[in-house]
Amino acid sequence: MKEKRLKITTRRWRESDIPRIIECSRAIYNDYPPEFIYNQRQYEMQFKAFPDGQFVAVHKDRIVGYCTAIIVNIDDDFWYDVDEITGAGTFSTHNQDGDTLYGADIGVHPEYRRKGVAMLLYQRRRALLKRYNLRRMIAYGRIPGYQEHAGKMSAEQYVQKVVNGDLRDQALNAHLKAGYQVKKVQLDITIDKASLNYSTYLEMPNPDFNEAKKRIASSFSVKHPARRIRVCAAQYAMKPVASWEEIERNVGFFADFSSSYHCHFLVFPEYFTFQMFSCMKETTYGDMVRKLTEYTDRYVEMFQGLARKYNLYIVGGSQPVRDGDSIYNTAHLFTPTGHVYTQEKLHITPAEREEANIQPGRAIRLFQTPYARVAIQICYDIEFPETSRLLTLAGAEVFFVPYYTEEKKAYFRVRLCSQARAVENFAYVVMTGNVGNMQTRAGSFLNYSQSAILTPSDFSFPEKGVEGEADPNVEAAVVSELTLSALAQQRHVATVRPLHDRRPDLYSLNAVSKVEIIRTE
Repeated sequence: MKEKRLKITTRRWRESDIPRIIECSRAIYNDYPPEFIYNQRQYEMQFKAFPDGQFVAVHKDRIVGYCTAIIVNIDDDFWYDVDEITGAGTFSTHNQDGDTLYGADIGVHPEYRRKGVAMLLYQRRRALLKRYNLRRMIAYGRIPGYQEHAGKMSAEQYVQKVVNGDLRDQALNAHLKAGYQVKKVQLDITIDKASLNYSTYLEMPNPDFNEAKKRIASSFSVKHPARRIRVCAAQYAMKPVASWEEIERNVGFFADFSSSYHCHFLVFPEYFTFQMFSCMKETTYGDMVRKLTEYTDRYVEMFQGLARKYNLYIVGGSQPVRDGDSIYNTAHLFTPTGHVYTQEKLHITPAEREEANIQPGRAIRLFQTPYARVAIQICYDIEFPETSRLLTLAGAEVFFVPYYTEEKKAYFRVRLCSQARAVENFAYVVMTGNVGNMQTRAGSFLNYSQSAILTPSDFSFPEKGVEGEADPNVEAAVVSELTLSALAQQRHVATVRPLHDRRPDLYSLNAVSKVEIIRTE
């Protein structure tokens, strides 16, 4: 007996639909962590940005599918990640004068798949192409079936086999059926564990596009720019001080300097607040560390004020922080809006453990800022490749490494491991430390540093993998500009491709506790 065809209709969203859209989205992406599902506020912003581009599929008043889209104007020479092209899911990048419809999301409730719902939604999108006279529609597509073939063939080979009909992939086959063409395969455009962070770049040309009419109707529209950040590494001098106010003046100098060079990020060294030891009465290292925890509130207040004043993201080195009876070596990320985020040092050196009873950190965190996806690995942490790789697979593009080293051998352990992490993860590493020496009641404190901004080692990067570095053992600052769009592209097309050429069929790396992805405000 022939199955009765369901009566499914499509229409534009209403704001009152959003709770049911979220419910549908959770059912569709049930293999995604909850933090990757858009919330009420994000959907509200999407709707307000471009209400004409958002549609739902309805069966008996139940939302069984939805799709979202915006108009953009992008440069095909660059690679854009999903947050960049969508304004971190807010659709603030919608550009009425653009020539491209970006299909941000389309999904069908699992109970309603293979019933023509996706085709009905695509009809709405094609109508948008014609209505707004757009040149094409693009999208990033999943390839969840690839995980069964990874290591035995490249992602490109897998996609070609699906295109040729030799293999099937639930997501890619649906896109091909809708009329998309695969233009290329990309890595790290979006975070998708099921697809091993690969995605297809899909294009659907509009056969009715009239370029002359588009030029007449649209004002001049600048292409969506390549994503770049400028970073400053503060190589800090450990000189005796008489009060906390002297530290505030020293720190303020670097904040003012980095602002004058229009930097987005400013990074200080690990334990630079040890400078306060020079004016303490305590006579042991452990007692001084415990005393220093009493300055945490002033430390936070100082950096919050500077981040706001100079509109900077500041990695405030690290500061010993007391939590109950325990002390953690804690890095802080301060944002221009006054918010504060922390990353505790995960791996504790014997000296920290034995002399100050510093405890190992409790979480691995990735910070999603409007400019870049960044991670903080404090000194010894960078010597453990497992955590760096986990962070890279979670989306990290830039590693900030505040360190404290007393002599050259210790410094080169951090330097060489930082360079290795840049190479093996195709990421940028910004490392900075303290210089100089101090006499305290607990003894002398020596420091050695040559701060550096490190890159992968391939043709599109500096020959020695060094974007910039300070002169050794003098107070200094290193400023460099990092192109993140190029980084994403080079991960895919460089001479060697360590993220592509892993062998998950032979080995695996899994976090016992998942990496916490924190969207900063």
